[in-house]
Amino acid sequence: MKQADIFVAFFRSGILGYGGGPSIIPLVHKEVVDRFQWMTSEEFGDVLAIGNTLPGPINTKMAGYIGYRVGGILGMLNAILATVLPTIIMMIILLTTLTAFKDLKWVQGMTKAIVPVVGVMLAVLTWQFLQGALSGLKWPLTSFHVLAGLGLIQFLHVHPGIVIIALLLFALVKPGKRTLPKNKGKGMPA
Repeated sequence: MKQADIFVAFFRSGILGYGGGPSIIPLVHKEVVDRFQWMTSEEFGDVLAIGNTLPGPINTKMAGYIGYRVGGILGMLNAILATVLPTIIMMIILLTTLTAFKDLKWVQGMTKAIVPVVGVMLAVLTWQFLQGALSGLKWPLTSFHVLAGLGLIQFLHVHPGIVIIALLLFALVKPGKRTLPKNKGKGMPA
């Protein structure tokens, strides 16, 4: 049953995710985190961050890792097949259809209408990740990371993978809050 769930989760996100990686990420999140609960939203964010640093399509990288994590080698192959199969089917159907009708107004309108939908889906996912960051880092540090990342990527043209690696290294070496064991009045003066 687990292999069938893996196939359904990634096939469904692949068949509904028109527009490539950015439109598929929120759908995979919905399947993996909300529906099947194979990982938490924080774990999904980590997988997404690491997947973005590697070359290639994000959806197949995420499918491979999540499939492996849930169902081993067979789960990985199953998830990758389920991810690629809708693309192959849709490419054959859509390219033949859109090529035949590409000059019609409603086809042009349909392709233009996808952009705001993907934008809203990415905004919702960004908001969820921001809420997760705020619960762990609080406002000052989260704001600094957002502004520093935006400045480095947008204005200094630093590759996003380098920014992600720098943030991962920061998370590894940052000093955490050290809590001393509470002494319940035994042996030490107050």
